[in-house]
Amino acid sequence: MTLTFEVDPAVDRALRDDVLSLWADVSNADGAVGFVPPVTPDDIRPALLKHLIGMTEGGTRLLVGRDEDGEIAATAFFTFNTHALMTHWVWLYTVMVHPRHQGRGYGRDLMAAVEHTARTAEGFEAIEAIRLTCRGGTGVDGFYAKAGYKEVGRVPDAIRVAPGDDRDDIIMLLPLT
Repeated sequence: MTLTFEVDPAVDRALRDDVLSLWADVSNADGAVGFVPPVTPDDIRPALLKHLIGMTEGGTRLLVGRDEDGEIAATAFFTFNTHALMTHWVWLYTVMVHPRHQGRGYGRDLMAAVEHTARTAEGFEAIEAIRLTCRGGTGVDGFYAKAGYKEVGRVPDAIRVAPGDDRDDIIMLLPLT
C-alpha cells in the first residue's frame, strides 16, 4: 500500500485536527518534531497555527500523505524565504509519518513526494534546493542522507531536549539543480 499525496489541501477543522493528532502521536513516540513527550494536541496547537498563518499569507505550503483509509499519515511543510538573497531555496519543516506506519517505506515515499513537489508544483519554479534541520542523536540525519540530503552544517548542543541532554542541530540540503 502507498500513500496518496496532496499539495495545499483545503484547510478545515478536520484537517487541522488530523494534523494536530498526527503531530502529537509522532511527538509522543519520540519523534523529533519540535516537542518532547508527553504532549497533547493543545500543546502543539500554537505551532500549527503559525504554519496555518503562513499558508494563509502564501509563504508556507503543506504536503499531506493520506493512507488507504483517507487519513493523514504524513506531512511536510515548505516555507519560502522572504530574504531577497535566499528566495532560490525553501525550508522544510515538520516532516512526519505516523508511528503506526513506520517501517512501511512511507518516509521514503514522503521524501520523494517532497522532492517532486519542489521540482514541479506551481509556485516552486525558482526553487533550486530544499534545506532542513534535524535533531542530532536520533539517527534521522541518516534517513535524510538516504533521500539525497547532504549535511552542510551543524550547531553543537543547540537543542536542549532536557537538562543535561543537549543535541546538535544538523543542517541538511538537497540541491534540485
